[in-house]
Amino acid sequence: MALYEHVFLARQDISAQQVDALVEQYKGVIEANGGKVGRIENWGLKSLTYRIKKNRKAHYALMDIDAPAAAVQEMERQMRISEDVLRYMTIAVEKHEEGPSAMMQKRDRDDRPREGGRGPREGGFGDRDRGPRPPREGGFGDREDRPRRPREDRV
Repeated sequence: MALYEHVFLARQDISAQQVDALVEQYKGVIEANGGKVGRIENWGLKSLTYRIKKNRKAHYALMDIDAPAAAVQEMERQMRISEDVLRYMTIAVEKHEEGPSAMMQKRDRDDRPREGGRGPREGGFGDRDRGPRPPREGGFGDREDRPRRPREDRV
């Protein structure tokens, strides 16, 4: 049996429970055809770079599959029929990665609090108003105070 990584995108207007149900449905297809599904990751609702079938967001899901090619083809056939699946991609791999995928590691990194947020800074104004702007050097306060350049048609 071959090893695969499979990612699919589900429509934005279905719930997370429905995405989990889709994953279980396709897991059942793989197992019914003599394969096994290892790691399953739900990456959540993410914005798409461009619209796909009039959707701007999609639920992403990853599955590590150890199955014969016929099982993967049957799963992909059912995904083509389903209206809830926008896109899918299956890639043959030499071995499955251990631990969380890069997307899950990125999510963990984004959840950490940042240093130097938008709070008051030392030496800054904090919650005070900065006051009026200083006048520009060499500038004129009002438009009428500016010297006019003679235009060619006024001479």
